[in-house]
Amino acid sequence: MTDVTASMLRPVIVGANHRSSALAVRDALFVDDAAQAAFLADLGRAGLSQVMVLSTCDRVELWAMHHDAGLVEAVAVNAFARHGGLPAVALQGQLYTLTGREAARHAFSVAASLDSLVIGEPHVLGQVKACQRMAREAGTMGPELENLLAAAYGAAKRVRSETELGDRPVSIASAAVQSARDLHGDLSASDGLLLGAGDMGELVAEALLAAGLRRLVVAAHRQSRAEAVAQSLNCHVGDYGDLPGLLAEADIVVTAVGGRLTLLSPDLVHQALRRRRRKPVFLVDTGIPGDVDPAVNRVDGAFLYDLTDLERAAMAGRASREQAAREAWTILDQEVTAFSRHLAERAAVPAIVALRGRFEMVREQVLTEAGEDCDKATRLLIHRLLHDPSEMMKELAAAGGAAHADWEAAERLLKRLFRL
Repeated sequence: MTDVTASMLRPVIVGANHRSSALAVRDALFVDDAAQAAFLADLGRAGLSQVMVLSTCDRVELWAMHHDAGLVEAVAVNAFARHGGLPAVALQGQLYTLTGREAARHAFSVAASLDSLVIGEPHVLGQVKACQRMAREAGTMGPELENLLAAAYGAAKRVRSETELGDRPVSIASAAVQSARDLHGDLSASDGLLLGAGDMGELVAEALLAAGLRRLVVAAHRQSRAEAVAQSLNCHVGDYGDLPGLLAEADIVVTAVGGRLTLLSPDLVHQALRRRRRKPVFLVDTGIPGDVDPAVNRVDGAFLYDLTDLERAAMAGRASREQAAREAWTILDQEVTAFSRHLAERAAVPAIVALRGRFEMVREQVLTEAGEDCDKATRLLIHRLLHDPSEMMKELAAAGGAAHADWEAAERLLKRLFRL
C-alpha cells in the first residue's frame, strides 16, 4: 500500500509572489530561516511528509509532493495564516495553487530564474537550494521531492549554459557600477545605501562592494530581511524609520522594494541633498514597479537610473533578451515533459511489480505440480495465467450497454499490451 501511495505523489505548490499579492501580504507570510524548522514541523504534523518552504523577497511558496492537492492547499493556507497573524479569509485571492505538470513547470521556472522580477538574476537558485537544505534538516525532504528539485536544477543548468539569459542581470549590475564611477570616481571614498531586500538590488549592491565601495548600509521595512541581507553582504543594518538620515549619508542609493508605492519623492531627495551640502547622489531603482518618483531626476544633484536605463547601457537591445527568454522556455518545456513522463512511468511500477509477483507465484505452483515434465509445466503455466483474464473478457463481451464499451476498451488495451 505504501508503494502504491508513493507512486501517486504529484507536485503541489501553494504560495504568493510579486504578481499575485501585495508586498504587505508577502511580508506578513515571510518565513525567516530561524522559523523554518518550526514551520516545517507544523506542516509535517498536518500530514505533509515531503514539503519545503521557499521564502524570498519575491515569493513565499510551499512546495510539496502529495496525492491530495486539496489537503496541501488547506494545510498551506492555515499555516500561512497562523504564521502571518492573519485570518485565513484574508488570504483569499492572494494565493495560488499549482498541481502536477503546472507545478513542475513553475518549480523549474523559479530555479531557472524565469519567474523572477528580473529574469536571469542568479540568487534564486541558491535560495532554493538553501530551503532544500533546511527541509532536509527538518526531516521533510523525501525522495520524490528530491527528484523534483534535481530535475529543476538540471533544467536551470541547461538554461544557463545554452542561453544568454544569465548575462543580463550581471550586465545590468556592471552598468550600475560604471555609472556610479562616472559620477563619484573611486568608489573607495563612497558610501552606499540599499533600501529593501529585492534580489536585483542585492546583486547591484554586491557588485558595488566588489568594485570597492567603502561602506554599505541595508535597511528594509522588515528588520529580519535587512539583517539577512546584511549578513550575506557583510555590511551594516540601518534604521528604516530614519529614511531622511540614511539618505543624507549615502553617495549611492539602491532601492529594491517594488511595493507599488513611491518610496523616494523629489522633496525627500532634495532635503537629503541640502543636508549633504549639494554633494551629488546616484540612485539606482531596481524595484518593479519603481520605488523612486521619476521626477527625482529633475532635482539638482540627483542622478536616477532605473533598470531600463541600465539595460540600455548594458545590452544591445530588447530583442536579444526576448530571444534568450524564448530559448529558455523551450528548454524548460522539454525538461518538464521529461520529468512528467518519468513521474507517470513511476506510477505504473506498483502494478508491474504486483503482476510479476502474481506470475512468479503461479510459476512456482506449476513447477511443483509438473515436476520435470517441461511440456506439462508450460501448458499449465499458460492455462493458469490466462484463465482469470479470459473469463473476465468473456463476461465483458457477453454483457450489453456500458459493459460492452468496457470490452472494446479492454480489447484495444490487450492488443497494445501484448502487441497482438
